[in-house]
Amino acid sequence: MSESHFFDGSFGGDVGKIGPQTRLECKICWHIYDPADGCTYWQIAPGTPFADLPDHWTCPECDAPKEGFMVVE
Repeated sequence: MSESHFFDGSFGGDVGKIGPQTRLECKICWHIYDPADGCTYWQIAPGTPFADLPDHWTCPECDAPKEGFMVVE
C-alpha cells in the first residue's frame, strides 16, 4: 500500500494533473499562482504555466516548495 504525503488536490510535482492555465494555491499561506500573471518576485513572465516554473521556484510569500501547491478548482 502506497502512502501519499500530499493533500488531496495537491500538485505533488505531477505535471499530468495540470494544464497550461491551471491556477494553483499554496497550502501554507494561500498565495495563488496564476499563469496569466506570472510571478514578479521571481521575475517569471506572464503566461508561464506552473509546470514550466524552474525547479528552484518557491512560494513568493512563504517559501513553500511548489510540490505542495494545490489545484484551484
